[in-house]
Amino acid sequence: MPETADDGDATEALTALLSSPPELLDVSLDQLRTLAVVHATGTAQRAARTLGREQSSVQKQLDNLNKAATRLVGEALVVKQGRGKDFLFTPSGEEVVALARQTLLSWTDSLHRSRRRVGSTVTFGTTEFTVQFLGAVWPALREDFERRGVQLNIEHVRTRDLWRKLDGKKVDLVCGSFAAEPGVPPTLDYDFLEWHRERVALLTNLGARELPDTPVGAERLPGLPLLTPTAGLLAQFLSRWYGPDYRGVLDVIADIDSLNYGLNLLTSQLLHGCLLTTERVADAALDGRLPGQGLRKIDLADDYHPRLEIVTGIFARKGERNRYAADHPLNLLWNAFADATPARAVLPG
Repeated sequence: MPETADDGDATEALTALLSSPPELLDVSLDQLRTLAVVHATGTAQRAARTLGREQSSVQKQLDNLNKAATRLVGEALVVKQGRGKDFLFTPSGEEVVALARQTLLSWTDSLHRSRRRVGSTVTFGTTEFTVQFLGAVWPALREDFERRGVQLNIEHVRTRDLWRKLDGKKVDLVCGSFAAEPGVPPTLDYDFLEWHRERVALLTNLGARELPDTPVGAERLPGLPLLTPTAGLLAQFLSRWYGPDYRGVLDVIADIDSLNYGLNLLTSQLLHGCLLTTERVADAALDGRLPGQGLRKIDLADDYHPRLEIVTGIFARKGERNRYAADHPLNLLWNAFADATPARAVLPG
């Protein structure tokens, strides 16, 4: 039979593989990782500390890579510049570092995909304040997962990163929150299982004379000294109420990147003002489960436009669960949430 184009390509590929230089075949993934870590940290000493190894071990790997590169292309990959100075990477070294990163990340991603497909691992993403939802369903699944050797990975995800982590397949399921109008089913590009809805409120260390215990309206809020989030869910509320330039409308006395930091600023009396937060967080602070000694909870009035509330639930990539068997860990975890959710309703994606 005459040789086809596919046969010719296969023969050419096999010939190329068999003619790989011995020096190239001796290079290991571990050596490539070491080279990339040295590039990121600057020196063999700092790389050794990062890798948990002896400096001599790191240096030996670099020497072996340099010898191989010199024989292969006539140029070392990395060059010492003197005591205390970062290594200099040659053009060949920079290329190999880029290739090493790409190779290692590609292998890691491929392994995660394979483990997800066969059901040997599932990764669940949770924010700091939604981890308790996973804790509510995990006891019912633990024995089955352990018996089958299924590994549950838990990853901390910031609200601002929910969609990026899910779209990038860094997590398989994620528990998080978003802003939605009451009574209006949200339009989402994900499978979504609603768990909880709540309003936002203010926590304050201002006295009752400065801020009475009455709901704060939309016109009153800009006149209060506020600790505002730099990004995330509550920033979405402020942006939709007062526009993208809400910091120019509100009396912002501090930008905060973490809730606990804002609570501690108020509790310590370093600042006097108000912090926008969720009702659950406000109640937890008043109950002593979070920093909040001496703070008061003030409700918001119903005159904000649009009317918004926080919707919390479980997200999965749209339609992905349908590609797996009913006993796949992804479906078992989703169904456990469906059985336990107080809302008892799956909203359309």
